[in-house]
Amino acid sequence: MTITDVTRSVYLDHAATTPTDSRVVEAMLPYFSEIYGNASSGHRQGQDAGRAVEDARETVARILNCKPAEIIFTSGGTESNNLALRGIVAGNSKNTSRIVSTPIEHDAVLKTLKQLETVYGVQRTLLPVSPEGMVDPEDLAAALSADTALVSIMTANNEVGTIQPIAQLATQAHERGLIFHTDAVQAAGQMPLDVKAMGVDMLTLSAHKFYGPKGVGVLYVREGVDLLPAQTGGSHEEGRRAGTVNTPAVAGLAKALQLVYDEYDERTAHYRHLRDQLIEGVLRCAPNARLTGHPEQRLPGHASFVFDGLDGNVLIMHLDMKGIAASSASACKTGNPEPSSVLLAVGVPYDAAFGGLRLTVGKDTTEADIEYAVSVLAATVEKLYRLQGMYK
Repeated sequence: MTITDVTRSVYLDHAATTPTDSRVVEAMLPYFSEIYGNASSGHRQGQDAGRAVEDARETVARILNCKPAEIIFTSGGTESNNLALRGIVAGNSKNTSRIVSTPIEHDAVLKTLKQLETVYGVQRTLLPVSPEGMVDPEDLAAALSADTALVSIMTANNEVGTIQPIAQLATQAHERGLIFHTDAVQAAGQMPLDVKAMGVDMLTLSAHKFYGPKGVGVLYVREGVDLLPAQTGGSHEEGRRAGTVNTPAVAGLAKALQLVYDEYDERTAHYRHLRDQLIEGVLRCAPNARLTGHPEQRLPGHASFVFDGLDGNVLIMHLDMKGIAASSASACKTGNPEPSSVLLAVGVPYDAAFGGLRLTVGKDTTEADIEYAVSVLAATVEKLYRLQGMYK
């Protein structure tokens, strides 16, 4: 295969979304036209749908090592993060008004914090991160104060792949009697998610990141956490999230989560092998490539780089013309003319922070895909540098 073969398609943007597993689609199909009742209805058709939802809840709870009643089904990661942050603030009986987080969170957290601050006067403290994107538990301890209501720190970063020491961070929060939430959207299927071992009080998931359908997610909420619903209406999800339950999507989420953990060892070994092949190849062949994120404590399927002097959006456009799907940052930020806020937070200079590239492998990615991607990337980067008169 040569780099002139534009008929080849290599998808390396699994951090943005994954294709729905055919086994998941099969599991969902009956709930569209056969078992179609409203899961809250009392008749037979509704009871059948209700059983499917509760079976799904039990599956998710078993994998997360929690009680089924602690699982709330939502429309995805964004809603789950919003419910966690807004629900704690609104239901807070201690009159505390500060949330501690980091500058490298997903916008579903950062923009929610910004609005809570601007509109409702909630204070926010953003912790420093290391050049590898790591939070120091001692920095968290120093930032906690009497007015803190919640700590929210993501399990693994979506742009640079760094995995945080969540258990240590949660311990710091709990020693002061505080609630700890983690956005684990990127971590699902790539690392164990035992909420007791992690020590978290709330955890966010989104099905389309682990080969499930789009538009459905989970918020785990530990029993005893006072969470006010962010939307009101019917008494769905034990009164914590109003709205008719999306039975097919919920069934698909549970099936996808079951599959990724049934096949966990095989999948993560595959991811790690291809990720390492990708990192080694890019650093060896692509001019001026620098790895971003932690070199070891990173997601098994995640590789990220920065190219000084290049525009990441231009780079992914050229890669796309050669059949390679990649990302310059979070999928929610692609096309943004501003530099990556995550790269700025980890100390990448302003001009260089435009040149981020994220490549994420999946269960169907092959070694040949990686070889092709590395060869195309190397040639593309060299071409772009030459066009700018700065090839070294």
